[in-house]
Formats: sequence, structure tokens, C-alpha cells
Amino acid sequence: MYPPPVEKLIHLFSRFPTIGKRTATRFALYCLDAPKEEIDDLIDSLKELKKSISKCKICFRSLEKEEGICSICKDERRNKKIICVVEKETDLHSIEKANEYEGIYFILGGNISPLKKENLKNIRAKELKERIVDNKKFNLPKAEEIIIATNQNPEGEATAIYLEKILNEMKIKSTRLGRGLSTGSELEYADESTLLAALKGRK
Repeated sequence: MYPPPVEKLIHLFSRFPTIGKRTATRFALYCLDAPKEEIDDLIDSLKELKKSISKCKICFRSLEKEEGICSICKDERRNKKIICVVEKETDLHSIEKANEYEGIYFILGGNISPLKKENLKNIRAKELKERIVDNKKFNLPKAEEIIIATNQNPEGEATAIYLEKILNEMKIKSTRLGRGLSTGSELEYADESTLLAALKGRK
């Protein structure tokens, strides 16, 4: 329907989370009609993003490359014996907005599909185990509790079950978020009071 360069851009936009083909098409057509200066600015911003942004060595949160460790992991007021494991960085930000959690985090970078076990490579399970076992490498105390804060959907549940198995084998205490989050919900879209209830009711 569209020239190949436009179709390629539609395909690229449609790979973004929550972006369907209709929205991707709108984005592509907007870029087609946008002033050259605006597109150049977008291109430069994307290049700068990949050049200057890295991941925290402890929790995998985004930060500027020269920092190495993010502000949360460096914060001496945090209880570093508690690790909250989330699927993505937006989940971390949602929990922070609740202004209740005082531990640190670990970002898995994805989840596991119940129907596609090969998706195990999509999460940082190996890095999580290293983070727990080699705590002295990260200059952190031994972890006493791992809060599994995955989303309340089939993928999040499959991921939580997999992590519980790993943590049980390591003899590390693990808890799950309590009531407050409805089945099928995602942490990213939960309000602060709901997340607060889920954190306090973990078990």
C-alpha cells in the first residue's frame, strides 16, 4: 500500500511496546510530512541515546554511562538486603511513586511466555543469581528477601513461578506482591494506593 521506505518504518514502529500497525502507520506518515529539522533532531536524539546511556551494574536501570551505578543503588538510606524484582524499568518507577518501598531493585528486562519456554533467554535470570551469590562483588550485603513483583498476567505468573523455583533452590526467601493488584493488570498502570497495598500485603 505504501512505498517500501514507509512500509519499513511502519514495521519498525510496530515493534514498539503497545504500538499496533494502525498507530505505527500514523507515526510513519507523520515522519513523512514532518519538517526535515524535526526528523534530523529525532535521528540525533536516537543516536545520542545509544551513545550516552548505559545500564546500572547492579539493577540494570538506565543511566548515563559515566555513572556506573544508579542513584537508588548508591543511596545509603536504602535497605540493600531486600531486592524487588520487576519486569521493566517503568515498573520500577511506578513502585517508586508509591513512596513506600525502601529496598533496591533488579530489572529482569522481560518476562516468560507460558507457551514459549525459549523466552527464558529474554530475562536476566543468570544475572539475578550472580547478583545474589556474588554480593561482595557489588559491595552489597547478603540478600535476605527477594520480592517478585511481576505483572498479574500469564507471562508475569510464569516468570514468577520460574524465579521462585530458582530462589528456593538457592534457599533465599522470596515473597510475592499481595492483594490489591487485579488479575491481568500491569504494574506500570497501577495507581500508587494499589501498589502500596500490594507491597504491604506481600507474602
